[in-house]
Amino acid sequence: MYGAPCWVSLSTRDLPAAEEFYHAVLGWEWRVGKLGEQYRFASVNGVPVAGVSAVEAMGQTAVAWTPFFAVCSADETVARSQERGGTTAVGPISFPPGRAALLADRDGAVFGIWEGELVSGWEEWRRAAPVFVRLHTRHAFEAAIFYGEVLGWESAESGCCEVDYENEEVVLRSQGDVVARIHSGAVEAAPDPAIRPRWQIHFAVADVPACVRAARAHGGSAEYTGEGTEAAVLTDPDGARFFVSPRPAASPRPAA
Repeated sequence: MYGAPCWVSLSTRDLPAAEEFYHAVLGWEWRVGKLGEQYRFASVNGVPVAGVSAVEAMGQTAVAWTPFFAVCSADETVARSQERGGTTAVGPISFPPGRAALLADRDGAVFGIWEGELVSGWEEWRRAAPVFVRLHTRHAFEAAIFYGEVLGWESAESGCCEVDYENEEVVLRSQGDVVARIHSGAVEAAPDPAIRPRWQIHFAVADVPACVRAARAHGGSAEYTGEGTEAAVLTDPDGARFFVSPRPAASPRPAA
C-alpha cells in the first residue's frame, strides 16, 4: 500500500464549528488524541477516519482538505520531491508513532506524506470511510510522472500502487481498489482557486441528498456536480471544499 492515500486531514480556523458540521453531514464522532487540543480525530463506528487541525497548529496553511500518502521514508520522499521541482511547506516532523511532511507538487497542489504506523489499518480505514482522491492538474501525464517517482508508484517493491490510463485520466489502484485519479484541465494562474491545480477529497456516502441538506442547514453550501451522477460538491462553514458521491453497492461474491 506504499504510495496510496492513507489519511485525509482538514485545516480549519474553527474546530468546534468543524466538529458540528461534519457530525451533521457525515455522522462523524470526535475525540482528542496524542497530538493535543489543536487536533481532533473523526471516527466512524470507533474507527479513526480523518483528522482536523486548527490552522495555527499547521503553520498557517490554507483552510482545505489534504490527502496523505503512505511512504517508507519521509526524508527520502521529501528529497525526491525537491529534486523534481516540488516544494516543502512543513516537515518532516515527528508525530509518534510516525513522521509527516506537507508538500506541494510542481504546479502547487498540496499533499501530505506519512511514514510509520497508520492511525487505523489501511483496509479498516477504507471500509469505515470509503474515500478516493482526485488531482485536478494542468497535465495529468506529467503529474503522474512526478508522483510516480516521488511516491514510488509502479515500483518493483511489494505493496506498491499500480497505474493505468483510462478515459484520459490516470488511475491509481492499490490492492485492486481505485484510490486516486489524476485529471487534466486545471489552470495554474486562474483567479478562482477552485480551478487551480489541487487535490480533491471524495467521500462515498449512503445518502447524498441528505448530506446536501445537512450541509446547507449547518452553515455550509452544496451543489450537485452535474456529471450525470448524484455526486455533489460541499463547502463547510470555513470554506473547505469536498465531494460526496453514492456509496457503490457491494460486489456479489462468487458461489463456492
